[in-house]
Amino acid sequence: MVNFKVSAMIEKFSKEELESIKTTYFNILALLLNKESIKSKYFGCLLKWGMQLELSSNDLHYIEHSFNHLKFEMPETNLEKINAMFDLVYMIYLDNIVEDIELEVAAHYAEHLGFHKSIVGELFQSIATAPFDGKGKEALKKELSEFLKSQNY
Repeated sequence: MVNFKVSAMIEKFSKEELESIKTTYFNILALLLNKESIKSKYFGCLLKWGMQLELSSNDLHYIEHSFNHLKFEMPETNLEKINAMFDLVYMIYLDNIVEDIELEVAAHYAEHLGFHKSIVGELFQSIATAPFDGKGKEALKKELSEFLKSQNY
């Protein structure tokens, strides 16, 4: 059964934004699949996000044919890393529910991107509260980029 709330959330994204979010999803999937073992609760989180993203048949075929060959790709710049964090926050908020396991996966991914554990919470909070603070995406990205520079990233 399709969750209509999630479908409404998906419709708010442009095609480019949705593709970016899916790219981050596949990158997280690759990161976790390249571990010697994957925690079942992480896998459940990935399944949930995949359903919420309404992965297409083509997306599923891509995963099926690339399952053993998916490769994590490290974003090259801080801006690309921040964009990946935005994508991840959007995935978490697709159903308007933030679960502990989602935060755990987010922290794991952020640390893998090179963010220190103490900064992960600040990044997540800044991104998640930006709309309520009246900050647009671009202004927030610039602010976060400057913050990371001040933290020697």
